[in-house]
Amino acid sequence: MNNFQYHNPVRILFGKGQMAQLPKQIPAQAKVMLTYGGGSIFKNGVYDQVKAALSSYTVVEFGGIEANPTYETLMKGVEIARQEGIDFLLSVGGGSVLDGTKFMAAAIPFEGPDAWQIVANRAKFTKAIPIGAVLTLPATGSEMNYYAVISRQETQEKKGMGNPLVYPQFSILDPETTFSLPPRQIANGIADAFTHVMEQYMTYPVRAEMQDRMAEGVLLTLIDEGPKMLANPTDYDAAANIMWAATMALNGLLAAGVPTDWATHQIGHELTALHGIDHARTLAVVLPHLLEIKKETKREKLLQYGRRVWQLTGTDDELVAGAIQKTADFYESLGIPTKASAYAIPASTVTEVVQRFEARGMNFGERADITPQVVGEILELSLA
Repeated sequence: MNNFQYHNPVRILFGKGQMAQLPKQIPAQAKVMLTYGGGSIFKNGVYDQVKAALSSYTVVEFGGIEANPTYETLMKGVEIARQEGIDFLLSVGGGSVLDGTKFMAAAIPFEGPDAWQIVANRAKFTKAIPIGAVLTLPATGSEMNYYAVISRQETQEKKGMGNPLVYPQFSILDPETTFSLPPRQIANGIADAFTHVMEQYMTYPVRAEMQDRMAEGVLLTLIDEGPKMLANPTDYDAAANIMWAATMALNGLLAAGVPTDWATHQIGHELTALHGIDHARTLAVVLPHLLEIKKETKREKLLQYGRRVWQLTGTDDELVAGAIQKTADFYESLGIPTKASAYAIPASTVTEVVQRFEARGMNFGERADITPQVVGEILELSLA
């Protein structure tokens, strides 16, 4: 096991009726900006619950944050927050709303001339507006980490940022808020969480048995409970297990002391930026093919994964092939294609993505051996 430091300050309030705790989590004199997305919180009653809980606060609202939050939209919220003297941000929605809110938290007090540099060049910042979250879509784990991914329409970029200053102070996770989610969003959330675990687990062994067993436990929970939630979105126990699994998938615990990959996400971000494909769906069209291309360097973990997660038997070669196929089958069972060709992505996209990575001089993967050329091979296999 590698050396590590782990600290997570986020208070989780999990379960039915936790919205009642909201006023106890925000300073009494705070001026709150309520951030949300396209309006689903009005349909599922969450908006009314939040407003009732905040009845004693001055609240300014900022809606319209996209599924892939854009710099252009978020900067409108930043300007309003500055004008209104906002000193607390409350994200109500899924991970994209929370990601956007994290960027806003950093950008509102940012003293540099261009807040995009927080994302594009990881510009340092020393203060941020405090954040709380009410989660309505389990997927990204953003409710218990300090990462965010932001897009910029002008340049067709999608980039990540991270800083402990944007950890949520608290996150309310009530599985009942997910009951009205459409099947596509449920499936996307399960696929996103599954891939988050794989990015931290599917590398090479370092005898981190606790982390491996926890990762396998999250994967098995997603595999077992995901179909139940899809079949019956109001199954409280299934929704609760999926919500907590998605949080555990990316709260930093699984990554402690182990090598991590993240190439699937880096490649997927480019497909979203160029073609607007749902984030989770880009992951599904990349990961099985990345595993095929890198199956020799990931061989030990593929064997472990095949045996422990999918209970496969056979020769080592059969186990490796079966583990990769089971991964693709799982995405497909959620109704998510695993071929880029399903989205009519042209072959020219391969060249464009490779050129983007070449221009950045970036290699990926736990061994830094996924070069731009290997990215091209992965995408070509997905398009085949």
